[in-house]
Amino acid sequence: MTDRLTQLQDAVDQLANQFVASLFYVHKHHDYATLGPNDTVRQELKNEADPAAKEQDVNPYPAEVFKAAQKELAQDLILKEQQIEFLISVLPGLENSEKDQERMIRQLEEEIKAQDEIHKVALKENEETLAKLESVIRGIKRP
Repeated sequence: MTDRLTQLQDAVDQLANQFVASLFYVHKHHDYATLGPNDTVRQELKNEADPAAKEQDVNPYPAEVFKAAQKELAQDLILKEQQIEFLISVLPGLENSEKDQERMIRQLEEEIKAQDEIHKVALKENEETLAKLESVIRGIKRP
């Protein structure tokens, strides 16, 4: 399991990819339309030999299919945005002020120092016990 910030970054990256994919879909599959009564849709001649021209062609889908796909893309974007909002809401520290966080950090540093002292005492006791054990072992004579 990754940490929350990594999850948030991954979700933002996924949202950006979804935006790009949605824009590409709309660009590739929209239908030609006029904006005003005097406008006309220009029909360009297609050069079949040019592969780049084929990729840029618009392939319009029927209106109901296009609208359904747009709705699904919008729902996916909304869902991903809600996931991002949730990840932001569970980040630590949002309910604490900067002073509270600094106080908690100082408290944790003091706890670390106390545990470090306990550890040093335990290491010293271990060394003393080891030295006593070595002296007892050396003092034993073989028959």
